[in-house]
Amino acid sequence: MNKTITSADRFVFYGFLVLFLWLPLPLGSNRSWAIGLMEVWVFLLSISWLILFFRGHVRFNSTFLTAVFPLIFFILFLVWVLFQSTPLPADLVALLSPESFSTYQNSYQTIGIKLNSIPLSLSSYNTYDKFLETLSYFLIFCLMLLLLKNTRRIRLFAGVIVLSGVFQAVYGSVMTLSGLEYSFFFEKEAYRDVATGTFVNRNHLAGYLEMCLAIGIGLLISSLHESNAVSWREFFQRLIHSILGTKIRLRIGLALMVIALVLSHSRMGNTAFFSSLTIMGIVYLLLVKKPPRSIIILFVSLLLIDVFIVGAWFGIDKVAQRLENTSASHETRDEVVRDTLTMIKDYPFTGTGGGTYDISFLRYRGHDISGFYNHAHNDYAEFLAEYGLIGVSFLFLLVMSSLMSALLALRKRKHILLKGMAFASSMGIFAILIHSTVDFNLQIPANASLFIALLVLGHISLHFKSRNG
Repeated sequence: MNKTITSADRFVFYGFLVLFLWLPLPLGSNRSWAIGLMEVWVFLLSISWLILFFRGHVRFNSTFLTAVFPLIFFILFLVWVLFQSTPLPADLVALLSPESFSTYQNSYQTIGIKLNSIPLSLSSYNTYDKFLETLSYFLIFCLMLLLLKNTRRIRLFAGVIVLSGVFQAVYGSVMTLSGLEYSFFFEKEAYRDVATGTFVNRNHLAGYLEMCLAIGIGLLISSLHESNAVSWREFFQRLIHSILGTKIRLRIGLALMVIALVLSHSRMGNTAFFSSLTIMGIVYLLLVKKPPRSIIILFVSLLLIDVFIVGAWFGIDKVAQRLENTSASHETRDEVVRDTLTMIKDYPFTGTGGGTYDISFLRYRGHDISGFYNHAHNDYAEFLAEYGLIGVSFLFLLVMSSLMSALLALRKRKHILLKGMAFASSMGIFAILIHSTVDFNLQIPANASLFIALLVLGHISLHFKSRNG
């Protein structure tokens, strides 16, 4: 391949890497100004790549061109969000969403305005904002397909994600153990005595670390030998190389992230990580023909060392105690989900509109729920409430297409890096799918962007062209 073609977009690629380093820093980018900055950043990177394309310096690679189905599913969801915010004839809205029509009709009658055209969304402004945010996620999806066009870049991207995870782990652990308790340049007002990193919520740090750990373990798999040692001499040579090489540094980084995960005291965060690791360890052994002994040793060591040694030193016993002692009476998550399901019944197909959960839920909140909830603490319930069955079906197909690609890559690919990234994608997706049953990680831009990256890695691991298979 022409050297100019391969290196012309290197500045776009480096800008893409810096974006992923930045996103978790300002409270997970879960502030309006941070979301706006992310959108501008992604749009500028996309425009820069298009300028290079029209000048003939870059081109669409085979990995992007084979991503037909995930791109279609993503585009359909994007169009759906825009459709939700678009004013439509009132009669059409009455047909598609009788509850939305009734809500607007009651409001318009109160102020004496004739009902002509209205959107499906209960707040077209909020939904259009969500459309712009979703567009930035779509562009991240596209940019990653276009920019990760060789194994060096794939490995570098994965390394940057691990580096970001290690920083969050060290920062969160130091803040907790030292008692300084600072988040992003601000003293923490909540979740004191637990690790939160630069996030506000400990569960969002946990969700971020789950995905970083998955990518780190994928990198570790990619550094292992694909065949068993034929002699004790070769075994000890490999052992010494592992101790003195990059694998030990990566293993230390993984241990630091597990420590921070435990210190976060996130019950489902810890459960999701260890469950996804166990599930994917079993799946790997079932899908891969004659897995090398080093892989089996890796899975066993990850589980034993992380659970028993790191956990015993840094408080997994406290996490287990919290699991036993936490009473349902002290939390209202179940009640929130209960009332959200009632809201879903009123807007089953079209939803209330992207970004409208906080204002829509007020009407359905029961008397046994105190405080203000801007999220459902259950991604499945919140997505169904906002986007309806139509929108969620597109998201389901998008996630499943990437997950299936990753699992197929584990079975078919011979290239050890691609096999490692397939494992990373599968494990990270499983972890978030488990965690999303009780939290809202996918509503946090830093975590949502990293989840998008995992989806892309699943596709890349199967369709990336490599001489080694």
